[in-house]
This record gives sequence, C-alpha cells and structure tokens, in this order.
Amino acid sequence: MKFFYKRYAPGVIRPVIPIELRSGGKRLRYEALIDSGADECILDAQLAQILGINYRRGIKRMVGGITGAEQVYYACPVVIGAGEWSFETLVGFMPNMPDFGYGVLGQKGFFENFVVKFDYTKLEIQLSARVKN
Repeated sequence: MKFFYKRYAPGVIRPVIPIELRSGGKRLRYEALIDSGADECILDAQLAQILGINYRRGIKRMVGGITGAEQVYYACPVVIGAGEWSFETLVGFMPNMPDFGYGVLGQKGFFENFVVKFDYTKLEIQLSARVKN
C-alpha cells in the first residue's frame, strides 16, 4: 500500500499517514508520524479517553525524547488499522503529549508488523505486511 508524505509548509514534509484505532467497539481515525527512530508507538492519552480506554490501568513506562527529558506513558492494547491491514498491538498513551499534532508509529507495534520503504525524492511511503513465521 502506498501513502504520500504530508506537506505542512513550504519545505516541511513528513511521513504522516492516516490510521484507525479500535478498542471495545469504538473507532477513531487519526494521523501519525512513521518514525523509525521511535522505539514504540506513542499517542496522546486523549485518544485513549475517546476510545473508552482507562489508560492509567495500562503498563506504566518511561520514554526520553530528543530533549532527554523523561515522560511517563501507559501501554495498552488496541487495534491499529493502516490501509487494508489491521493488527492488535500495545500502544503507549502519554498524558502530557507535546503538541506536535500527531503521535508516532515506532519499531515495536508498527515496524515489526510492516516492511516500510521511504522514498523521499518521490515523497512516497510504501507499506507491505510482514509475513510472520
């Protein structure tokens, strides 16, 4: 499946794709950054609340970003849909998410389920489902 980088301003483009989150019969469409440097998928805790997830009952973890400051998040099971594929995985919900406008899709939870090809010159992202052994 092919997606295209999203333009935010002249010279500012990012590999942001539409996804669908599902939990307990609720669905939510959202945009997330495909981030090969992120260890896990982390989204704003407000999304968990919309989906009816009590994220504070999830697995408490810490993450440090580019600033080096650690922040708490809570890993909870959800279904992520991307294009024609969907899979259940743990997603981190961060209560005080910095205001980036989107969450991140990282190594665990996303890259482990897809082969991801970035083509910056064509502004394309190609996803194909990873065959599990």
